[in-house]
Amino acid sequence: MTRLTIAPVTRIEGHAQVRIDLDEKGEVAGAHFNVVELRGFEKFLIGGAIEEAPRITPRICGICPTSHHVAAARATDRIFGAEPPQTGKMLRELLMTGQYIHSHALHFFMLAAPDFLLGDAAPAERNVIGLAKRSPAIAKNAIEVRKLGQRITEAVGGKPIHPTNAVPGGMSRPLTTGQQQTLLASAKAGLTIAEEGWEIAKGLMDGFDFSLGAVETAFMGMTENGTHAISGGEVRIVGKNGEPLGSFTGEDYLNYIREYTEDWSYLKFCRLASGDHYRVGPLARLNIVERMGTPKANAALAEYRSAFGRFSQTALAYNAARYVEFLSACERAVELLENPGITGTDVRTPTGGVVQRRGVGIIEAPRGTLIHDYSVDENGIIERCNLIVATCQNNYAMDRGVEDVARKVIKNGEVTEEAANKIETVIRAYDPCISCATHAIGRMPLRIEVRRDDGRGGKVIRTQEVN
Repeated sequence: MTRLTIAPVTRIEGHAQVRIDLDEKGEVAGAHFNVVELRGFEKFLIGGAIEEAPRITPRICGICPTSHHVAAARATDRIFGAEPPQTGKMLRELLMTGQYIHSHALHFFMLAAPDFLLGDAAPAERNVIGLAKRSPAIAKNAIEVRKLGQRITEAVGGKPIHPTNAVPGGMSRPLTTGQQQTLLASAKAGLTIAEEGWEIAKGLMDGFDFSLGAVETAFMGMTENGTHAISGGEVRIVGKNGEPLGSFTGEDYLNYIREYTEDWSYLKFCRLASGDHYRVGPLARLNIVERMGTPKANAALAEYRSAFGRFSQTALAYNAARYVEFLSACERAVELLENPGITGTDVRTPTGGVVQRRGVGIIEAPRGTLIHDYSVDENGIIERCNLIVATCQNNYAMDRGVEDVARKVIKNGEVTEEAANKIETVIRAYDPCISCATHAIGRMPLRIEVRRDDGRGGKVIRTQEVN
């Protein structure tokens, strides 16, 4: 048996590798998406005060800290029995739109676009620098619209990277009129960029092989009466053909989700209680909802469905679905900032002691459904913590997608640079966030090793450096 290792997977958040086993004929016998980092946040939160969870959990990741911040805040709302007032809810949603704008723009333009625009370029050019050289206007617009996301996060969340303003019962401070006016001007400019970019986004994917990463699963995502939702509503589950399988809003998620592990990865897996696997994130949400809820995104959704169908299993369709959500977030940010209620001063419901000993906060992070589940003692000290992130829920699909591509592109035991990039392209489509799913220890080697079984642990017969 010969083993190929592609490490690290590039243009994702965190460190991961791909392990490919070849048989005696040099054909792919099996392949896995492999994460060798240690998860830790669920343990060291134990013993802390529950009101600190919204402040601590954003440190899990610098890419999607807002998602953890708001999910943890929603869990503490339940524990203290404090439903946020309407303005507090609007500010949290605006904070979430900032997260979507920043994260989706980063992934689509800077991480995924090079696969479509620069697929045949040398590895050193197939990145954001190469993108800036090939299409400077796209790179400039991507940076500009990401700035909008960060400005929203800073103004509403208190800090541009790890927000702090979402607290039990709402938000710690209101949005001033000056902040509202400044953000609205930026949001309108960002929406113009997003509209123009949709035409580019559709063209980027023309002629690409969308059969790569084939896998069939169920899907899970949040919706509010059929409308796309990111911070309110119910989480729905649909089967492989779109048939309804159930829904949940809180701790009843355990009626549907099971977590488990495999021996080749420290990253947890998730499946339904029935044993079927499922996916979350942009593709899942667009499979589930009837409408986006904003005019321009509704039109983009119709175009997306004309290309991929009303219900799609296509892994690479995640990229197009992500852009539809990016456009929707830009529109929704403008709507929220035009609402006079956004500068209201009633932003928090006062809290007393612990009302219930368990709180579950569920939101739709850019990468998919995020669940924060805390149990506390009578004094509000955390006794148990469980975090289920999108990357764990998509882990099975990434793993099977890797094997599908490996079987298609690796021939005679040779992994070319182009083949390695196609494997990574499928992983990148899911926009995995390894830091959200694990806590990193150490660094991973930047090489591909081909080993021949010699009975003594394997002999390295070829080493290839990768970027």
